[in-house]
Amino acid sequence: MLSTPITYISSDGLTLYARDYPAAAGPARLPVICLHGLTRNSLDFDELAPQLAGLGRRVLALDVRGRGHSARDPNPANYTPSVYAADVLALTHALGIARAVFIGTSMGGLITMTLAAMRLDLVAGAVLNDVGPVLSPRGLARIAGYAGKPALFSTWDEAACHVRDINACAFPDNPAAEWNKWARRAFEQRDDGLLCPRYDPGIATSLLTGRMPATSLALRLAFRRLTRHRPTLLIRGALSDLVEPAQAAWMRKTAPSMAYAEVPNVGHAPMLTEAPAFDAIRAFLVRTP
Repeated sequence: MLSTPITYISSDGLTLYARDYPAAAGPARLPVICLHGLTRNSLDFDELAPQLAGLGRRVLALDVRGRGHSARDPNPANYTPSVYAADVLALTHALGIARAVFIGTSMGGLITMTLAAMRLDLVAGAVLNDVGPVLSPRGLARIAGYAGKPALFSTWDEAACHVRDINACAFPDNPAAEWNKWARRAFEQRDDGLLCPRYDPGIATSLLTGRMPATSLALRLAFRRLTRHRPTLLIRGALSDLVEPAQAAWMRKTAPSMAYAEVPNVGHAPMLTEAPAFDAIRAFLVRTP
């Protein structure tokens, strides 16, 4: 299923981008908004989004500012969940969307929780993909080790090897073809022929300066607000170093009504097309308007 490109303007004047997947025929259902991780972009949902659209949901996969086709911010201090959440509000306002189900991978989950604190009425339900208000410092340190660092390659094979080196610990079963696919999601070709990441290196500023901490009171309150008032599903990679068993246990104890699914032999973060993840999302959407 092909998507339609959408551009819209943020409150501070940046041109932002999203992919719009039309819903299959059937009864009207609330749309799904997919939000990717820190160094990723909307192409991470190029397999999941058509499947969700086939279930009768319009799906919007966003390039968060500084990633993909969205404009880069001249002020790296704006690369924070609160600003990203305001960008999502700009999109929903532009499209006349009053309520939606959110699927947030890693940073996308932080944006979703922030939205719940800002505009709970917009959030009809939320899928938090390997993320929560309490995170493991181990996983944050690993991400900080590569996010925003220079990475230029001459060939797609080199880019695929780089992606594999970073992510093989989380996806030990990935074949070579999958790493090649990931490379084409994560990199783009410059005018000089070199391959560079599809993101502004400045996006790592908040992580490297400690403005994206392992936990905060604001995020814990946002998580409680979300899970007490809206259906929520936590998906965790069984090998995750960002949401380890201790963090998952805290979240499940804090939100006993929250649904939970675990993806075997996958770390941070599941692609959500794995059978345990997709089956959990499909069941979650059946219970959500």
